[in-house]
Amino acid sequence: MLGLIVALVTCGWMGVAGAAETGPKHVRLLAIGNSFSQNATHYLPGIVDAAGDKLTFRTISIGGCPLERHWKNAVAFEHGSTNALARAWSALAAEPWDFITIQQYSLISFKPETYRPYATQLRDYIQQRCPKSELLIHETWAYRSDDPLFKNGFMQQDMYWKVRKAYETIAGELGRRIIPVGDAFENARRDPAWKGVFPDPQFDPKSAKPPALPDQAHSLHRGYSWSGKTLKFDGHHASAAGEYLGAAVWFEFLFGRSVVGNSFVPPALKADDVAILQKIAHQTVSEGLKLPE
Repeated sequence: MLGLIVALVTCGWMGVAGAAETGPKHVRLLAIGNSFSQNATHYLPGIVDAAGDKLTFRTISIGGCPLERHWKNAVAFEHGSTNALARAWSALAAEPWDFITIQQYSLISFKPETYRPYATQLRDYIQQRCPKSELLIHETWAYRSDDPLFKNGFMQQDMYWKVRKAYETIAGELGRRIIPVGDAFENARRDPAWKGVFPDPQFDPKSAKPPALPDQAHSLHRGYSWSGKTLKFDGHHASAAGEYLGAAVWFEFLFGRSVVGNSFVPPALKADDVAILQKIAHQTVSEGLKLPE
């Protein structure tokens, strides 16, 4: 059944997949973010290598870092700070970057007011120092549906739509395109070939003993894991599958090539699952978010 395609036109939500280009392509990428940007690019070099392309990649990354803190570090760098976090901004001059990305800290990513005025200040600063680079907005993802954040009527779908709206709003204000990783996660959640059920009704975390775990084969988030005899839960960060899906979206968006059929399969994933994720990434970048009719 064909779904309703939802895409942003005004600020160029779609990527450049399908562009007619032959021969190896070299992309220079600087990602400014936190653990979510690390998640989304973890497998990008492997995909790029398998495609026969080249990636020059560097990050300015701090765990849990919001746009406000990145902006303050950039200001400190301009004022000659010797702090390592400020000096990381010397990366702007390290390469003739094709793309530079920014994103918001996930825990406040659904609050547009937290982007302001820092997203605009970062855009202007980066544009001044790297006028030939394209600034992109990395749309992050909602947490897993069984994450403790979701309570008192606030659900996973609420977070997804609020995050999407926030990025849409800020991208429109900045006049920048969005790398739609959050949409890819949502498309995967809705896809019958991928869809997982969380929480697993067969698993009780209160009575579980190691090494028992729920069925997380199709979780895009890390979920449950054991540390010795302690059961831990991470509904925020991407699992290997989520990392692959994110990297596949970045590859299609940045390189303008389809990821479908790419031979790179991370050791933690099955080839059949990678094929499903490739199709979801390709559909997301080329068509947008799909909703059931």
